[in-house]
Amino acid sequence: MSEKGKVYLIGAGPGMADLITVRGARLLKIADCIIYDKLANPALLKFAHPNAEIIHVPKRIGPASTTQNQINKLLVEKAMLGQTVVRLKGGDPCIFGRAGQEISALTEAGLDFEIVPGVTAAIAAASSAGIILTDRNYSSQVVFVTGHQAEGKKDSGLDWDLLAKFSGTIVFYMAIENLESIAERLIKNGMKEQTPAAVIADATLPSQKTVRASLKHIAEKCSVNKIGPPAVLIIGAAADEKLNRLKSKPLFGKNIVITRDAEGNADFAAKIIAKGGNPIEYTTIKIKPLTQTNQFLQTLTKITDYNWIIFTSANGAACFFDTLQQLEKDARVFASAKIAAIGSETAAKLNEFGIKADFTPTVFTTDTLGRQLIALANLKGKKVLLLRSQLASSELNLLLQSAGAKVDNVPLYTTVAVKSDCGYLLKKIETGEIDWLTFASPFSADAFFKQIPTEVVNSSNVKVASIGPVTSEKLKNLGIRVDVQATEHTIDGLLTALEKIYK
Repeated sequence: MSEKGKVYLIGAGPGMADLITVRGARLLKIADCIIYDKLANPALLKFAHPNAEIIHVPKRIGPASTTQNQINKLLVEKAMLGQTVVRLKGGDPCIFGRAGQEISALTEAGLDFEIVPGVTAAIAAASSAGIILTDRNYSSQVVFVTGHQAEGKKDSGLDWDLLAKFSGTIVFYMAIENLESIAERLIKNGMKEQTPAAVIADATLPSQKTVRASLKHIAEKCSVNKIGPPAVLIIGAAADEKLNRLKSKPLFGKNIVITRDAEGNADFAAKIIAKGGNPIEYTTIKIKPLTQTNQFLQTLTKITDYNWIIFTSANGAACFFDTLQQLEKDARVFASAKIAAIGSETAAKLNEFGIKADFTPTVFTTDTLGRQLIALANLKGKKVLLLRSQLASSELNLLLQSAGAKVDNVPLYTTVAVKSDCGYLLKKIETGEIDWLTFASPFSADAFFKQIPTEVVNSSNVKVASIGPVTSEKLKNLGIRVDVQATEHTIDGLLTALEKIYK
């Protein structure tokens, strides 16, 4: 009989994938089996070993749902096989996460386990909404309460009289379905109707929404704004709009449409939220890797022949190294070649894989990259490899060839247009509820305006922000006025340009 395995109950955090702990991420890499629930971000599965068994155990979502008893049994079965098992749970395992039931099952089976804490929803939601849960001036205590009682429980175990008189901050988890009832019971037991309340849904994610109102009207306002779970309810002085710590940020309250690919939108949205803005995700494109083509694979076998290797986007760098990992290779394939990156974002992505770019231009355009590289290095007779998008122009290629370089242009990926539901966004633009449309590439601009009529944008109050001159030129050709262009042609540069408007 095989030796018994071990189970790790890991908190996945509240939503954004990179809020998991370093230890949690490390354990995911060595797990034989990962059992994850609906609230754990699937993006975390990128840490999993290629041979790991991955099992999704969603709850309360129809016929495909999994009961807690089934999960308990699964944990025991896998660990009994001698496997290292990760139970990946949204938030923190020990805050309304049913960790007690799973631990009891493991203990009864004589199995070893470890709890790895995670960022719980209350902390994340408050932080991302600019709410300080405790402050010596208005709240010296905080209490976490479940807004969803156990199944089959007839009487509430909550002390409503105590909660109504609580002088600190109250955070209700899983409160949306019972929001009206919660407010009524607190008011009935003596809490003032005008007590500040806030509901934060999808905390830390691009879809995050925050609704504030008095306790009496919070349920009604959430209904009007179509707020659904997962969400937390925060009650008390801390939820007062006047104390919102994000108000001092330049982008506070601005509705900003982001039009990149899904992964790029998620990264962009997190940065907007951190600056107090409200990102509205509208995916226009999808990145399709081309690293399984014969052209790329053949180039990889002779990559040591090149003097310079040039990456012109972070997407390209990510595609390249994802393929290296799949082929069980690493950065040593570059040998003595020098590496150039078109800008800081691309250089940062390379750095994630242990590669420090030898050259980055002062202005992040292909023209500047080519001209400054020619001025820096004698390229006559040198072999140069361009690793970039299939849709990239021939400008850089021709520029390097004019300096005597022998250039191979190998596409790492292509970009395809994606259609999104435009009805919601059209209505928001027409009613003046959108402050900015942002564009990070010519292709995303083209894909966007194939779905959203240019006349709708031009006849509205919405403003348009571009990441750089090439994207701006595309927008102008489409008949769209560009209000702001980033000085530094990166996502951070685009945000900085928006901030300057309001500063």
